[in-house]
Amino acid sequence: MTPGTQPGAKPEPRKTSTAALVWIVVLLVVCCGGLVVYPSWGMVFGADGSDKVPAPTAQERGDTVPILAQSTAGQGVCYGWVLKDYWEYGDEVVSAGSNLGDGVRVEGNAACTRWMQVTAVIRYVSESSESNDTAQVEVTGSPDIDSDDLWRMRSGLERLGLTDKVFIDDPGWAITRAAVMLPLLAAEAEIVPPAAATPTPGAASPSPLPDAGSDLLRDRWGYLLATVGLLLLAALFVTVGVVQRRRQRRVAVPAQRAGAGAAGRTREKA
Repeated sequence: MTPGTQPGAKPEPRKTSTAALVWIVVLLVVCCGGLVVYPSWGMVFGADGSDKVPAPTAQERGDTVPILAQSTAGQGVCYGWVLKDYWEYGDEVVSAGSNLGDGVRVEGNAACTRWMQVTAVIRYVSESSESNDTAQVEVTGSPDIDSDDLWRMRSGLERLGLTDKVFIDDPGWAITRAAVMLPLLAAEAEIVPPAAATPTPGAASPSPLPDAGSDLLRDRWGYLLATVGLLLLAALFVTVGVVQRRRQRRVAVPAQRAGAGAAGRTREKA
């Protein structure tokens, strides 16, 4: 028997601590709220992948590498590209490549004593954000290349239509296109000589052109055709006139003879 209780009385139930109830309610709210908020949280901050920077397609990378390799062979400079996502930290890149191949960088590569590359850092933000998507594009090169020349090459990309907006809209296409433009811009800045055009092997000599003919017939054939037609028509009219004239004479001669005979007989009777 509990001290202070009367014999035969029921014991009072123990009271639950107020603090424990508060903690239980808080945990329930957090758990339920997390289940509701987590999907929308992921959509806002890009957990669904909508803020990821797309890499160049396999065809774009495959078409770019041989073009850069040909330019390197003619100019003696390595060319490459690097595409980065602003939200990725460290040395991770979305795409990189060069004349040495897809995924091979030129910066810090022992095979490239002279090099130039275009680098683009793309930042995508959520649709609910008041900030705008941004693109940071720069042209870098080995220490022997003047920074002013690299800056002029960067301006040349915008002049050729590769603006920040193009990089934001289609970063994969823009970065590979910019890499292909590097040899042209480098030659324009007089950093390297222009790339020599590769002659087509086994090109056959062109066949001689056919005889052009007379300029008079080629330029005035319509007039000549009309003239010939008029001459033929005139000849036809003349022929018809001659034939009709002959017929009229054949009919007129017997009539005249008959008239002359009748007149003679009349005089004899008189």
